[in-house]
Amino acid sequence: MIGAVDIGGTKIAVGMVDDAGRVLSKLECPTDAHRGYPNGLDRIVDMLRKTGRLAGVEISGIGIGSTGMVYPISGAFGDVDFLQGWQGNNPVKDLSQAFNVTAALENDADASALGEAGWGAGKGKSRLIYVTVGTGIGGGIILDGQLYRGADMAHPEISHHVIDPSGPLCTCGFRGCWESLATGPAMVAWLRQNATNDHMYSADLTAKQICQLAQQGDELARRAVEREAYLLGLGLANLINLFVPEVIVLGGSVMKSAALFLDGIRKTISQGCRFVPFEKTELALASLGEDANLIGAARVWHHRFRQRAGRSS
Repeated sequence: MIGAVDIGGTKIAVGMVDDAGRVLSKLECPTDAHRGYPNGLDRIVDMLRKTGRLAGVEISGIGIGSTGMVYPISGAFGDVDFLQGWQGNNPVKDLSQAFNVTAALENDADASALGEAGWGAGKGKSRLIYVTVGTGIGGGIILDGQLYRGADMAHPEISHHVIDPSGPLCTCGFRGCWESLATGPAMVAWLRQNATNDHMYSADLTAKQICQLAQQGDELARRAVEREAYLLGLGLANLINLFVPEVIVLGGSVMKSAALFLDGIRKTISQGCRFVPFEKTELALASLGEDANLIGAARVWHHRFRQRAGRSS
């Protein structure tokens, strides 16, 4: 029974996850990063104990998925924008000591990739890329069953490869990277820039609403959806050309409207991937539902310790 911890910029979720990837109990609280790491650690420990009691189980290991830059081997937080003041602290060491069990930490996108590979849409696939599209774009890469890491064990930032060098400025420093063009907020920004004065949209317009408007026949919304499908297809085509995975698993809030995008995505991929067997790469939708982050966090522990022991579940 694995205690799963998902640390995000706005909330922390904790739960008990069994060997089949089922969440038996869960709790969550605001992250409140400004209250400091010791306060956050105390709340995580308390929720782990409570969820263990709720499920009637003892914790045998702890898996952690966290937003931002982390050091998975040492178990420490890096420079995480949403967790100011938590840098350098080590939840793996602290939670291991609190519960006398092994613990493991990964970036949350890598954790989600492991979850989908182990218990979700990518089960049984040894070469998988997970891509989440929402307010940002994130992802994780699994090659030959192992989580891919770069130099210094770094998490690859797949969202920051350039699609259009004349595009909008991104926080990464480049113009026109994938994240600056193909997220939900980017859809909204493009539609507002191209709306005429006689066509007013609500002040709190979202990508979900744009998709609904497109289905209702709004011409500009339909163009925004077509453009989004093309831009998503460009980024995915690049990933296929580079890695030729068996499956790309698509998740995130924008992909809840995947039916509007998939045909356009596949058309773009077929145009730009002629030199690799792109038809062998399946496009699958994330399947773990609202508990995906907790399930992924639990899978972090399985990947680190059970696979190492040759007993992968």
